[in-house]
Amino acid sequence: MTLVRASDALALSNLTDAALRVRAVEAASSYDVELLVSVTHGYMTTASRKGARTSHKTLEAYGLAIRDFVPWARDAGVTLLRPGRRDGGRYVAQLQTRQTQGNGKRGTLSASTVAQYVAGVRALYRALRWAGATEAQPFEDAHVPPDPTPGIVKNPPYGAEIDAALAHCDPRLAALLLLCAHAGLRVTEALNVQSGDIASGRIRIRGKGGKERIVPLGKRVRAALSELPPLDETGHYFGWDYHRATYRLQKAFRAAGYAQSWRGFHAARKHSGTRLYTATRDFTRVGLFLGHSSVDTTRRYVAVQDDDVAGEVENF
Repeated sequence: MTLVRASDALALSNLTDAALRVRAVEAASSYDVELLVSVTHGYMTTASRKGARTSHKTLEAYGLAIRDFVPWARDAGVTLLRPGRRDGGRYVAQLQTRQTQGNGKRGTLSASTVAQYVAGVRALYRALRWAGATEAQPFEDAHVPPDPTPGIVKNPPYGAEIDAALAHCDPRLAALLLLCAHAGLRVTEALNVQSGDIASGRIRIRGKGGKERIVPLGKRVRAALSELPPLDETGHYFGWDYHRATYRLQKAFRAAGYAQSWRGFHAARKHSGTRLYTATRDFTRVGLFLGHSSVDTTRRYVAVQDDDVAGEVENF
């Protein structure tokens, strides 16, 4: 049977309950990867607790996991709507022994990658339950070992790379990098900045989860933005999407001699958080600056030196 694919995940959510269930059952029965991805995206953007606040990057990561799991399930003889009680553990086990591919890396998948794949497949089964196609929860008891290496160690903040790269940026790219590395913005937040968001040396940010915050801008960021004319009548400063901005900044890192040090825009945000913590010694204030809901999240953005309290314990 040929399935009619929904190019927009929202179209699935607008189906009647009966029609949605039929579409989800057909997709699972035929191992239709793309339709299962659409069902999951439909659930994530309309019915999950996060709703439309689910980020594009999260949806992409879940789609990657589903595109990995569904062919594995088909080849392993797993019936998606009626999986065996050990099938979740079987998938996790083969992920843990799978060899990495590409980028010159050797060894098995990292614990964080395994966890990301499992999170995506768990989302798939939440979506199938939402659609009324199954009540199965094959990953409910599947154990995913935690990553023993902290994220701040695996992906540390930039240091000298920032100023070195800035020397090879045009004014607009430099302003974008400073918004991330000095103002602590997420790259998606920085790319959406408009001139009307800035007043009295502060910027109003509509951030993750729909939350707003006011971020003070240092003199270096203020100077960089003051030299930029907005691109259009809406007041946007940047006309790039995430991929174009990444391509441009990678070129600047290469020109600065730091090609191997490129770790994405998030390491620039960690640079900002680490510098502010060093100045304030206060995770709560850093968390407010970065727009975190939990100080536990902030701790993953700050590189604390091993001897950070050496002076305090000197006279114990």
